Amino acid sequence: MILSGLEIARLAKIGEQIIIKPFDATRVGPNSYDLRLNNVLQVYELPSGGHLDMKSDTPVKEIVIPSEGFILQPGQLYLGSTLEYTETHGYVPMLEGRSSVGRLGVSIHVTAGFGDVGFAGFWTLEIHTLHPVKIYPNERICQIYYHKIEGDYIPYKGKYQKNTGVQASQIYRDVR
Repeated sequence: MILSGLEIARLAKIGEQIIIKPFDATRVGPNSYDLRLNNVLQVYELPSGGHLDMKSDTPVKEIVIPSEGFILQPGQLYLGSTLEYTETHGYVPMLEGRSSVGRLGVSIHVTAGFGDVGFAGFWTLEIHTLHPVKIYPNERICQIYYHKIEGDYIPYKGKYQKNTGVQASQIYRDVR
């Protein structure tokens, strides 16, 4: 079962099971809440071999999106983050791009739209585009929605918990 927008707003006002900071009632949709793009992007700096390695911590270059916008280029993965901090207890948070953004050919997550119950932090977005598109900081880029979870659960306590912004892959910590 997916929560309605009104239920998301009600639970966010209570601030125990769903926390969204800052919260703005004008961004509540029929069954989701719109999140905004922060002003920092990261791109991977490919090592001399020209490829990423799952067993290595790959350095990233930071790009600050100016108020006048930044043009995303096809073939490049940009890591961004939401401006809003979210925390979820007793529900499974899910993230999707806004349809208006998708209609420009911009995807905001490659595979990581599925959240974990108990996650607390800023969502890292894996942004890519089909053609050049100018984006702006603080604009609504994606939407979060929530599924009820049934039964006992183990809350998320992974490596991205309580992050403070864009998080590059840390899979190297898992790969032996």
